Order: sequence, then structure tokens, then C-alpha cells
Amino acid sequence: MADMAETEQLPVAQAKAGDPAAWEALFRRYRLPLYVYIFEMVRNEETSFDLVQETMINAVRHIGTLREEQKIGGWLFGIAHQKCVQWFRRQSREDLALKEVAEEPIEFQDDAGELLVRREQESEFMQLLENLPAAQRSALLLYFVEQFTLAEIAAISDVSVGTVKSRLHYGKIALRELWEVKNT
Repeated sequence: MADMAETEQLPVAQAKAGDPAAWEALFRRYRLPLYVYIFEMVRNEETSFDLVQETMINAVRHIGTLREEQKIGGWLFGIAHQKCVQWFRRQSREDLALKEVAEEPIEFQDDAGELLVRREQESEFMQLLENLPAAQRSALLLYFVEQFTLAEIAAISDVSVGTVKSRLHYGKIALRELWEVKNT
């Protein structure tokens, strides 16, 4: 995800100048990756749509703070991450325990048998991922699903690279332990 965004010619300068067509192009480019990331964090479809919209509204308001135009993707994911953190803070423990889990995995392969196996594996992975603390879940999603670098994840999460490494390390350990418990 990060590599693709850096090589694309995105109308960031035009967006900074207030061009609505440029904002539409940026929204079309980033709405799905932002939605996927936010959904995997909050596990609620309606909330995910709302948080994507809030992310883009904040981006329009604060585009002047973007220093490096080629890092628009990381900047947008940083805003989305903060929106998720704010959302978590607003939720009570009871709300989080009762949240609905909607599972609609993305289809990646054409072969029906392989697709079923892939969906089952994705579903199991996401169920295990839900058991991790939000910080570890976020780091794992940004690294493995969105393919951001450690430095980009640190900027998005507003933590040090060492903290990102720690979250990835302990997140992988926790996932492995959960997998072993599930399969014994």
C-alpha cells in the first residue's frame, strides 16, 4: 500500500489549493484502504464509514500541516488511527463486549476450493486478531495488511519505531499463542 501511494501521481498540491476534483481523486484512491483498516480496528461497518468520512473531513481542514506531499497515504492513515483511538475512548467496556462482528472477507482468488480455504484462514486470523489489544492489532494491520514501513507506522501511531517493533513482536507472539490454544 505505501509503495503504491509513493509512486502514484496524486493531486496533493491541487488539494492543498482547495480543488474539489483533487479531493475527489484522493478520496477515491484512499477510501477503501482506510475503510479496511478502520473496520479491522472497530469491527463495525457503520462506524467504519463514519470514521472514514471524519478522516477525510479532518484531512480537508488540516491539509496545510502535510509537509511531504508524497506521504499523503501515511498522513491519512495517521488521521484514521487517531479517529479510531478517539472512538475507542468514547466506548464503554460493555459496548465493546457487545459489538457486532461482520465478516465479509475480500475475494482474492478465482478457484472456488482455494477461495473457501483462504476465506476460512482469513476469518480465523481476524478472529484471533480481535483478541489482541488495539495497539498490537493496529500495528499488525498496518504492517502486514497495509504494508507500511516501521517508520511510517510509528508516525501514524505517534510512537517510536522501537514501540512499533515491540507491538509487532508481542502481537505475533500473542497470535501464535492464541493459534496454538485454538488448535489444541
